[in-house]
Amino acid sequence: MRYLPFILALALSALFLALYLIHGGGFLWPLVVTGPFALLGAWDLFQPRHSLLRNYPVSAHMRWLFEGIRPEIRQYFGESDIGGTPFDREHRSLIYARAKNTHEESPYGTDLDLYAEGHEWFNHSMSPLPVAADPFRVVVGGPACKRPYEMALLNVSAMSFGALSANAIRALNRGAKMGGFAHDTGEGGLSDYHLENGGDIVWEIGTAYFGCRTKDGKFDPEMFTDKVNVDNVKCVSIKLSQGAKPGLGGVMPGAKVTPEIARIRGVPVGEKCVSPSHHTTFSTPRGLIKWLDELRNLSGGRPSGFKLCIGRRSEFLALCKAMLEMEVYPDFIIVDGSEGGTGAAPLEFEDRVGTPLTEGLIFVHNALVGCGLRDMIRIGASGKITSGFTMARAMALGADYCNSARGMMFALGCIQAKRCHTNNCPVGVATQDPLRAKGLVVGGKARRVCHYQQNTVTSFNQIIASLGLETPDQLTPSLLYKRDGQGQALPYDVAHKFLSAGELLAGCDDNVLSKAWALADPDDFTPIS
Repeated sequence: MRYLPFILALALSALFLALYLIHGGGFLWPLVVTGPFALLGAWDLFQPRHSLLRNYPVSAHMRWLFEGIRPEIRQYFGESDIGGTPFDREHRSLIYARAKNTHEESPYGTDLDLYAEGHEWFNHSMSPLPVAADPFRVVVGGPACKRPYEMALLNVSAMSFGALSANAIRALNRGAKMGGFAHDTGEGGLSDYHLENGGDIVWEIGTAYFGCRTKDGKFDPEMFTDKVNVDNVKCVSIKLSQGAKPGLGGVMPGAKVTPEIARIRGVPVGEKCVSPSHHTTFSTPRGLIKWLDELRNLSGGRPSGFKLCIGRRSEFLALCKAMLEMEVYPDFIIVDGSEGGTGAAPLEFEDRVGTPLTEGLIFVHNALVGCGLRDMIRIGASGKITSGFTMARAMALGADYCNSARGMMFALGCIQAKRCHTNNCPVGVATQDPLRAKGLVVGGKARRVCHYQQNTVTSFNQIIASLGLETPDQLTPSLLYKRDGQGQALPYDVAHKFLSAGELLAGCDDNVLSKAWALADPDDFTPIS
């Protein structure tokens, strides 16, 4: 059906051409009508820039037509009739422009309501600095790390092969190689496609231990050691939870478990592939910290950490107590916001389970500062990080670097058709259909991924220069403002409490944190309050 308009135009053109050659005269005009459509379809199939045209020759041009009249649609019908969330509509066109390396400025000022509740902004300096010419980097690696890694400030967030096509993974990794930033594998395992282009890799290990598991689904240290010791792999990350569905596992239907995916994940071909909701390698905070240290040693001293969406606060503080008592520390912690997630999840989990990035990030930063651990542990942030502003916002609230999934998906050409779970992605990003995936040309999309990251980091550099700052670590909550429900503008250091070094150990006057700290038990994740 995808090729039907092209096939019809081609068949009719061939018919009219034959009739014209036989009978002449009257069959020329029908050929003049159908011939250009046949030529257009042929061009669509082989041009390398647009995945949608490669997968939907001729018919996809209707989309470009509607995009061309989009301003008029907005004027007469309003944004709500176009589709997508306000956030996505605001950022999608910006990401596309940056990915294509095209002009992104817009005239006539902002379309945002600057006086709406929740509006945020930075207060600039009357003495801005020159924009840094080179991108900043942050060194990830604590006292026990033998191979510290210089992390870019914006990286590819966790998205697995299996959820994404092989060509999508190739393009992300080649883009990461071109731009000098990191690519998180997601929990689906370390595949050949992550390694073939030489981009830096963060290997994420989830509850199913894909790619390093025994036949009964337990973690296999020997298999892990065999695979991790390649130059591409720079860090190891344990996935505790993800923003889209924290506390919930995942299922891949048996029909989607191809021989290739089965080999990479270490599961039987054609059988339902289950990611449990919890790890079997540990059951206590001490157990997690011990296993993290084991992974660091097995990987030859690579930076090792974990990713989570913040849930019960006493449980995270229990990890902090375990770190202090064992004197073993993660090199990094990635805070995922509940608003994040490019994968499919139940609506209730997307909307109502897990802590949003702002509160989660402030809490983790406070916990580490209050325990005197902040200087040894880097914090990554993921959760709708798509622009220079959202990067600067996250770093002002406690992050050292950022990861982006949604932005990188858009840079690959995602049009948010929301058919990821059907295997029928129209642009070849979220599919295992080889014909659809073939529509995504790796070289062109890799350049777009690289351009998007570089242009977004440049925007970030411009923002901190406008604030009069020399380096990202000078960003503070006092520079970031938010409008509350009464219309009042408050800096974040007034709207939220930020702890001083060691304050949690000395006795914190924050009742919520104090209660959570009292409940935290390094030998038990779920103490009864």
